[in-house]
This record gives sequence, structure tokens and C-alpha cells, in this order.
Amino acid sequence: MNVCQTCGACCASFRVDFHPAELAGGAFAWGQGVPVDLTVPVTPAVVRLCGTDASPPRCVALAGELGVAVQCTIYDVRPSPCREFDTEHAACNQARKRQGLPPLPK
Repeated sequence: MNVCQTCGACCASFRVDFHPAELAGGAFAWGQGVPVDLTVPVTPAVVRLCGTDASPPRCVALAGELGVAVQCTIYDVRPSPCREFDTEHAACNQARKRQGLPPLPK
């Protein structure tokens, strides 16, 4: 099992903003694209995954219990910020710390 499937800290720590072209039917969408109903418009050139600007943040596409077992319900069509984020980013351990999880070994 991938460590991300037991973590979810990044999905409950950061805003997820991306270009509307990644939305369902968009020119740069993976597969079917991110469902429009899971986003809110920010500007004409930026949309945000719902829940990621809440206090505390938690992406609406995240299912499960942080630090135990989680999954992204839109994994196959997730936007570019989610695709680009990985455990090598310093922000990963920052998010884990915010959620009370230990840092990943290097």
C-alpha cells in the first residue's frame, strides 16, 4: 500500500487551485476531467476544489480517516496540483505535522 493511502494530510492542509481547462469537458482534462460540482470559481482563470479553503481545509474528494486509510474519490481525474504533489515535497511533511502525523523517512 502506498503511504499516501494511509495519510491524506495534503488533502486536509492546502488549497487546491487550478485552471478551468482541467474541468470536465475542458481542453486539458485527464479522462473526464474534474467534476465541476466539486469546484468553486475563484477568478475566470482559476477554480478551487471545494473544501480546500475551509477552516480547517479538507478536500471534498477525500474519503476516509486521516492517518489511517484514505482515498481520493476523483483520483483518475484529479487536477494538476494533486498530480504534481508527492512525498518528496517538503510540504508533505509540513502537512503531516499539521495533522499530527510523524514525518516520512528520507
